[in-house]
Amino acid sequence: MKAILVHQLGSIDNGVLAEVPDPRPGPGQVLIEVHAVPVNYVDIVTITGQYQFKPKLPYTPGKGPAGVVRGFGADVTGFAVGDRVIGMNEHSGFAEQIVVDATNVYKLPDQLSFIDAAAMSLGFDTSWMALRERARIKPGDNVLVLGATGAVGNAAVQLAKAMGAGVVMGAVSSPDKFAVVQAAGADIMIDLSKPDLRESLRAQVFAATNKHGADIIIDPIGGAVFEAAIRSIAWRGRVVVLGFAAGSIPTLKINYLMLKNCEISGMQISDYRRRTPELMQECFAEIYRFYVEGKVSAPPSETMALADYAKAMHLIEARQTAKRMVLLPQGA
Repeated sequence: MKAILVHQLGSIDNGVLAEVPDPRPGPGQVLIEVHAVPVNYVDIVTITGQYQFKPKLPYTPGKGPAGVVRGFGADVTGFAVGDRVIGMNEHSGFAEQIVVDATNVYKLPDQLSFIDAAAMSLGFDTSWMALRERARIKPGDNVLVLGATGAVGNAAVQLAKAMGAGVVMGAVSSPDKFAVVQAAGADIMIDLSKPDLRESLRAQVFAATNKHGADIIIDPIGGAVFEAAIRSIAWRGRVVVLGFAAGSIPTLKINYLMLKNCEISGMQISDYRRRTPELMQECFAEIYRFYVEGKVSAPPSETMALADYAKAMHLIEARQTAKRMVLLPQGA
């Protein structure tokens, strides 16, 4: 089969389209014929050698491939050849086939295409876990989503509305980017381009919530945005840190948590896949139920051939696209 193979970390362009042996499922594994696989920001961080977990070389990038079950190993139950599924793996998705542990394979509803399933993967499950498990969202909670134009941000806005949030605020780097966030369901724009971010962000959140503040802040950005956003947290509010796309890791004086009676937690979705497979099943079940009910939708996407993975990565790295980039290993 064909796959993108990386022999050395350091550059996005280090991968090559190569012929590799077809994978064979072992005990507890499912063989998936990959029809669509997203290109994620974390794929860029990994291939450039900046991710906290270094893959064993050579490796094939790619998380969240969607496709068709073509076989499975011993001790696998609940799947049949021909099932439409998505596999949530750490890597190896940029290929025509992949084997994934059965505990990380989820059946797709008939209404959901492979492309849309791939576009939703990683963003929606990460956001679901942040909102449901870490932030313990309740109906009526005001939710501030930082990085609202990204895959995680778009999903967090949609899921917050589907889960019954009160005011959902989407933070954007410039007002011209709010249209896509509003289309995802955001009620209010938080403009991060306003002068004096430390004061202006809090003022915007307080104005949108009648001075109550944000009960939940979802933060994949970090840096100065986190430092400004934390000042808008409500009493007993919950902040969930998902990453540092801004490039810098912020610090906080712990006494602030006491003053606001608030909490800050971090979340890394890979740990949940390894440690709580039952909770992940619940996660995908609700996401897909919301999709079937029309409460959430796949984000806009653009498809490319498998060989064009680097082009897709460069577009994402340069922030030249607001769409989810999806590779089609089986062709258009």
